[in-house]
Amino acid sequence: MAQPILVTVDGAVLDPDVPILHADDLAAVRGDGVFETLLVRSGTARCIDLHLQRLSRSARALDLPEPDVEQWADAIAIGARVWTEKNDGAEGLMRLVYSRGRESAPAGAVVEKKAGKQTGLTRDGGGATEYLTVGPVAERAAHVREHGVKVITATRGYSVDLAAAAPWQLLGAKTLSYATNMAALRYAAKQGADDVIYTSSEGLILESPRSTVIVVEGETLTTPPPESGILEGTTQQALFAQAEKEGWETKIAPLSPADLVCAEAVWLLSSITLATRVTELNGYTMATPDRPQDFSELVDRAIG
Repeated sequence: MAQPILVTVDGAVLDPDVPILHADDLAAVRGDGVFETLLVRSGTARCIDLHLQRLSRSARALDLPEPDVEQWADAIAIGARVWTEKNDGAEGLMRLVYSRGRESAPAGAVVEKKAGKQTGLTRDGGGATEYLTVGPVAERAAHVREHGVKVITATRGYSVDLAAAAPWQLLGAKTLSYATNMAALRYAAKQGADDVIYTSSEGLILESPRSTVIVVEGETLTTPPPESGILEGTTQQALFAQAEKEGWETKIAPLSPADLVCAEAVWLLSSITLATRVTELNGYTMATPDRPQDFSELVDRAIG
């Protein structure tokens, strides 16, 4: 049985079965915070720099204090090492959590986490709460890597121009407010699908609740532009960098549902499931590439 790991940003390894989050933490009462998920593989968390860069961008979007990325990097290394030692090298899902802290905490306070006999100290940042957990990768990840997913499109109901016109909507930030994304996945399940691809009010492809959309045509990879109000994918960035080294052409351009239907292959990329092929879109059976493993192996090389 997997042994979960809990580490505060200052590197303290705590008992994961003893609560540390206060009931009035703004992460719990308002979803006022940001997070990242990293894959731990062979004892190492993957794409650390890309995740910490995105954590900083998300924090700035929410006007949170700038994260101490060096301290976070040390905590990530500790979490990956302890997880690997306790779980015989199994893959792990690492989640970084950074919230505004307790509703009752005074500005500038250092919040001390006390639960039972354990104490962990968060960084001084206006009472910010900062910790990471590592747990097992869900069985679903291995299944969809091998078998792919059935997907439906669902409108988000807003224009690709909304991110620029309304920055307070926090489009493109990885916030803790994930209720809408989870509702979309439950809706897909009720329709007999595994996942959703969001579309804009113009009918353009955006993203999946947990993944970035990648279209493959020959030696060309295409993904929608972040400016359309989507989260900039860390695995997508790593993939494009590796693909360019290996002679692929990469494009960031608008895509329509028709582009997906006509594509050689459509993939959903995320930090944990990595490469998941779309096998069915809105009931239409998608084309199967001759060697889908070539793309999966490219993604593996990209994350190191």
